[in-house]
Amino acid sequence: MLRICASFLLLGMMLSCTKQPDLAGFDLEKFVQDEAGCQDMRKEQVAWLKAHKENLKGVSSNDIEDLFGKPDIQQLADRNQEYYIYFLEKGPHCEKITNPSQSYSMAFRFSAIGLATEITFQNGLP
Repeated sequence: MLRICASFLLLGMMLSCTKQPDLAGFDLEKFVQDEAGCQDMRKEQVAWLKAHKENLKGVSSNDIEDLFGKPDIQQLADRNQEYYIYFLEKGPHCEKITNPSQSYSMAFRFSAIGLATEITFQNGLP
C-alpha cells in the first residue's frame, strides 16, 4: 500500500512540473499588447518565433496562455486535442474575430494531456 501511495505521489510531482521555454530576445509584452495582430507588432517577431519553435514544444497549454495571452481563436480537434491560434498580422478578423481571415497565423497543437506537440505557421487557420 505504501508503494502505491509513493508511486502516485511521484507521478503527481512529475506531472506538476512543466517545461518553461527560454524566451530570451522575445518581446512578450509587445506580443500580448498586439491583440489578434491588429497593430502589426507581432509580425516583427515571426523570425524569432520560427527560429525557436522547438523550444515551445512540450510546454503546457496553461503556460502558453500565461505567456502569450489568451489565444485569438481556440479550436477543439479530435482525440481531445486542441489548437491555440494567434494571428500575426492585420486582417478581416480585426473588425470581428469571427470574420474569415487568411492573415498569417501561428497555431499551437496540444495533445490530450495539454502539452504543445506542434507549432505551425500558415495563412489563415490550420
